[in-house]
Amino acid sequence: MALKEYKLLIYKVCRIYTNNQNNIQELYQDIIIQLWKSYPKFKGESKFSTWLYRIAINTALMSFSKPKRSLQMSDVEIHNVQMPYEEDIGLKEEQHQQLYAAIQQLNDVEKSVVMLYLEDKSYDEMEEILGISNATLRVKMNRIKEKLRTLTHNR
Repeated sequence: MALKEYKLLIYKVCRIYTNNQNNIQELYQDIIIQLWKSYPKFKGESKFSTWLYRIAINTALMSFSKPKRSLQMSDVEIHNVQMPYEEDIGLKEEQHQQLYAAIQQLNDVEKSVVMLYLEDKSYDEMEEILGISNATLRVKMNRIKEKLRTLTHNR
């Protein structure tokens, strides 16, 4: 598994679910650990990136629903991951921060849909990753876009 190729993808998942740098780093590490634990079960029935999204999103959702555990990260060779904002979606930093602030106000499912949409995933790919029907995703996306417009204009 070549995780170097997927650093930005994992970072984006983290950034969607939290905006605190320490929490981003902690979630990033949790996702990496879960990927390593889950990799032996990957059978190649879907694209690797689809599987990775599924693991990353589920790990993010689970990390906020259970009490924090104490874990020594010294054994895992993961260091600060600093990704330039411009690579995310091509917005100026201020616009980028406004967008992420608005995304933080969405519910967990909406965050996942937005992240995959910003990654240019097709509705078919989103359906496979999230387990939500194509038609439902389209309706959700329209509602989310309107919600984000409202949230970014109210700032």
